[in-house]
Amino acid sequence: MSDDRSVSIELLDQIQDAFNRHDVAAILSYFDEDCEWLMARGPEDRVGRRCVGKQAIGDVLSARFEVIRDMRWDDMRHWISGDRATSEWIVRGTLPDGSRLDLLGCDLWRFRNGKVTRKDTYWKSVEPE
Repeated sequence: MSDDRSVSIELLDQIQDAFNRHDVAAILSYFDEDCEWLMARGPEDRVGRRCVGKQAIGDVLSARFEVIRDMRWDDMRHWISGDRATSEWIVRGTLPDGSRLDLLGCDLWRFRNGKVTRKDTYWKSVEPE
């Protein structure tokens, strides 16, 4: 495992700020060309949905921000170990049907030369009893 010293709390906060601004170009500027995002939900076994490359990730983010216009990540906390990091957060927003998104989740990050190579997202699934 490499020890990428360019991974910092400040960098993770900058990425979070770009997400909260819905600034897709700024978000993608933090990602490596051959990046991948494993989404919390989707049809693929074990990974949910796997998006590879900046174009695919940008397309998903643009579509998501169009649908959940007030989406934001709050109460962010980060931990770093070498070229990996974990971010814990609460994602909030209003879904198209008017219901509220308010979930605890986390991202498992991998970096190379200060750029995101992998973002693996998890969140709690809340279901009425």
